[in-house]
Amino acid sequence: MTVTEPLSSASPDPEVSGESPLLSLSRAAARNLATTTKSVPQMQAISSRWLLKLLPWVEAGGGAYRVNRRLSYAVGDGRITFTTTGSEVRVIPPELGELPLLRGFDDELTLEALAGRFVQREFSAGDVIVEFGHQADQVFLIAHGKINKVGAGEYGDQTVLGVLADGDYFGDQVLADADSIWEFTAKAVTGCTVLAMPRQAFDEVLGQSDALRGHLENAQADGDQSQNSSGEAAIDVASGHDGEPRLPGTFVDYEAKPREYELSVAQTVLQVHSRVADLYNQPMDQIEQQLRLTIEALRERQEHELINNSDFGLLTNADFSQRVHTRTGPPTPDDLDDLLSLVWKDAGFFLAHPKTIAAFGRECSRRGIYPNSIDVNGHLIPAWRSVPIFPCNKIPVTSTRTSSILLMRTGEENQGVIGLRQTALPDEYEPGLNVRFMGLNEKAVISYLVSTYYSAAVLVPDALAILENAEIGREG
Repeated sequence: MTVTEPLSSASPDPEVSGESPLLSLSRAAARNLATTTKSVPQMQAISSRWLLKLLPWVEAGGGAYRVNRRLSYAVGDGRITFTTTGSEVRVIPPELGELPLLRGFDDELTLEALAGRFVQREFSAGDVIVEFGHQADQVFLIAHGKINKVGAGEYGDQTVLGVLADGDYFGDQVLADADSIWEFTAKAVTGCTVLAMPRQAFDEVLGQSDALRGHLENAQADGDQSQNSSGEAAIDVASGHDGEPRLPGTFVDYEAKPREYELSVAQTVLQVHSRVADLYNQPMDQIEQQLRLTIEALRERQEHELINNSDFGLLTNADFSQRVHTRTGPPTPDDLDDLLSLVWKDAGFFLAHPKTIAAFGRECSRRGIYPNSIDVNGHLIPAWRSVPIFPCNKIPVTSTRTSSILLMRTGEENQGVIGLRQTALPDEYEPGLNVRFMGLNEKAVISYLVSTYYSAAVLVPDALAILENAEIGREG
C-alpha cells in the first residue's frame, strides 16, 4: 500500500494554485547563502547609572575609609518608631531616647512607664492640634499623617514654619520647662494619628525614678557647653577689639569615635561551557559577551546599594535634620527650593526617579513655569535653579506612589558625598572590579569570579538632603 503525503503539506503547484511561476531565486532559498548581521546581546536592565558617573571616587586603602569630624553634641533630632496592633498604635519605649532631653537614657523600666503614659488621638484634615500662645503642656509624637506648623510672619500674616510627618514630634520642650507656651499653631494637613503625653504624666514618672532625675540634671548641665550653629564644639575667636585685650584660648576638638566605612562587595560566578567557548566564538567572543553583561548587572546592583543599602546607602545616611516633606503632596518648585536651602554650599545635582521628574514637570506646567535644561556631556538634562536633575530608577517608588528626591554636594574638597573603592586589585578588569579564573570542573564548565568593591560616605551632614514622600500619581 502506498502512503501519499497530505495535500496541505505538498509544495504548491503554481498552475494549481493560480500563482505565476517564479522567474528568479526565492528569498527563502537565497537566505541559505547569506550571512546574517547580528547585534551584540542586548539587555533592557541597563540604565544610565548617573550616580556612578557623577560621584567622585576616592581610594579606600585597606578596605575602609574613616570620616574624621569635629566633635558635635547630639541634639536628639531623630525619628520615632511605633508598633501597630489593628488600629492601636504604641511608641517603642527605647525610641523615646530620640527626644533631646532623653537622649542616651536607657533605663528600660522607666522608658516603658513613659511609653505607657502616651494616649492615642485622631485628628482630621484641618483640625487644630495646638494653638499659638496657649499653655504648652503635652508632648506629641506623630505616628501617621502630616501637620503644618503655622505661625505669624514678619508683617503679621500667617506662614508655614515647617512640616511634620510620620516619626516627627513636637512639644518636647515641656519636659524641661513647665511654663512654656506654644510658639506656633499645629494644624493637620491630612488625617493624623498622634500620641500625646501630658506634662503631669511625665512628672508622675519623674517622681518615681531616681535614674530619670539624675539623667535630666546631667543633660541640663551638658546643654551649657558652647556650640556653633551646626552643633559642633565652638572655637573661641575674638574680633573687632582695640588695644591689647586678653585673647581667648581655644582648641579644635574631634569626635572620639569617628565612623569608618568598610567597602562592600557584589559578586557572582560566571560559568561558560568549554565547548561553547571553543566552537562558538565567531564573530563574537562568547566569554567576552557573557562577561560584559555580567558586569553590567553588577554595576546596576552597585548603584542600587549606594542608594538603598541599610548601612551606607544615601537614603539611610541622610541626617534627619536634612530631610523635608512636600508642602502639598506632589514635588513642586517650592519643595526643591527647600532642598536647595539645606544644601546651599555649592549644590551639585538632584537625583530622582524618572516618574518623580515627570511629576515635578507636571507641577511646573500647572504653574506656567518652564525649567531650563543643561548640557551634560551631550545629554540635555532638566534643571532647577541651574542645578541638574538626573534620573535614577534605583530610588524606590512605594505602593502608594510616593518617592524621594536627593540633592547632594560631592567631592572631598567640598566636604561632600564621595564614592569609595579600591583599585589595583589582583586580576583587575575595571577600576574597583576584578575577574578571577576559578578553574574548569569535571563537567567542562569554566568558572570566573566577578567582584566589585564599593561604598559611599557623607563627609558632613549638610552635603546631602532628601525630599521625602513626594506623591507622583496625584491626578489634576
